[in-house]
Amino acid sequence: MTHSTAYAIVHSCILPLDLFYRVEQHEWVRLEPDGTVLLGHTDVAQTVAGRILQVTVRPTGRRYARDATVAVVECAKWLGAYRTPIAGELVEANRSVLEDPGLVNRSPYRRGWLVRIVPEDPARDLADLLTGPAAVTAYDAFMTRRGLDDCVHCEGYELP
Repeated sequence: MTHSTAYAIVHSCILPLDLFYRVEQHEWVRLEPDGTVLLGHTDVAQTVAGRILQVTVRPTGRRYARDATVAVVECAKWLGAYRTPIAGELVEANRSVLEDPGLVNRSPYRRGWLVRIVPEDPARDLADLLTGPAAVTAYDAFMTRRGLDDCVHCEGYELP
């Protein structure tokens, strides 16, 4: 997998410019060359959550509507549903994250992705997400409005 390494820094949080974001939910979407999409949590999410303790994923081989829960992420502070911003068939759970949930903290954009989906209508779903400078501006405003502190990067944190 090769992706752009261009990223912005917002309140010391890393935001790759080639991803699509659902800012308020701290979710990202990456279009893959094979037509699938990878989904994951942002740097902001891993900071707010703290140490990720467990990730569970819904059954693969099934269709999930946009906003359906496709994974559950547990940390010391909360247990949260990851609701997919993209409708389609869930074809893969990231086994590495299931075995080592801390990858979400150490590598949120590379090795810490959660699931792979074959999108049903990517143009429709991506139209509701932000990318590039628009995502950066929205994240800056969101973090300021919510009074969110700067991101904290654990030892071994991997840049995109």
